[in-house]
Amino acid sequence: MPRLIRRSAILAAALACTAQAADWSDTALSYRYGTRYAEPFNPRDITKHIFNFSHVAGHQYGKNFLSVDCLLSSRDDPASADGGRAREVYLVYRHTLDLGKLSGKKLAFGKVRGVGASAGLDLNRKNDAGYNSRKRMLVAGPTLMLDVPGFLDISLLAMWESNAPSNDYSGRATPRYRYRTHPMLNAAWNIPFHAGVPLEFSGYANLIGAKGRNEFGGGTAPETNIDAQLMYDLGAAAGAGKNTFKVGVAYQYWRNKFGNPGKHHPGATARTPMLRAEYHF
Repeated sequence: MPRLIRRSAILAAALACTAQAADWSDTALSYRYGTRYAEPFNPRDITKHIFNFSHVAGHQYGKNFLSVDCLLSSRDDPASADGGRAREVYLVYRHTLDLGKLSGKKLAFGKVRGVGASAGLDLNRKNDAGYNSRKRMLVAGPTLMLDVPGFLDISLLAMWESNAPSNDYSGRATPRYRYRTHPMLNAAWNIPFHAGVPLEFSGYANLIGAKGRNEFGGGTAPETNIDAQLMYDLGAAAGAGKNTFKVGVAYQYWRNKFGNPGKHHPGATARTPMLRAEYHF
């Protein structure tokens, strides 16, 4: 895990350094807390503290997005057969090219203000007793950028995913296994509005197709992963500057987590309310 943390930090620093050349950028540190996280094959509710670094920047032909989560579990998600607390790092990177800006032609119709091409990767490493995930995933596909306050991007992505887990309980390690290429319909949004106080509704929704047989020969199921938050601009209200410090509530619904069919696996469906705070700079 330390190696992945170092690599994530290097990538984060490199992208943050591009902010000076960007047309616009936003960098944030955030914290999430919940007591009802779920993990497949684990029937218990899990408490997690999640610390996040994110950076988004727009340039002449598109935008970059980076997110690095550090997830700290309670003892209900043990680090080994002897106990402890599981730890995880999860990195997401996406780059979207605006094809209209690239071609010099206006690609807008109806509620669509632009058409893009997105590509990126996911990496994770977790030291839990049951699975010890070592995920690698590449994604690519078209994106529609809708004409709304803030932004709403809808992408249809192909996913090339592999993993090389190990199990502390069984002592079994699995060679890197590649799942079947599968699709994901993704929506990502951040929509500000005013309801007596400055608020914003943001998050993402992923509809992910089944990815064939897993590394143990079992079948996988389609996933639904929705993570949304309602945030209050506390910084603006306190005179500390607009979009500087935000607090709010969030909720995640994740059905068939990681492709594990919920019918047969306890913990495969998560319904998690959260508290969230963000500092933007």
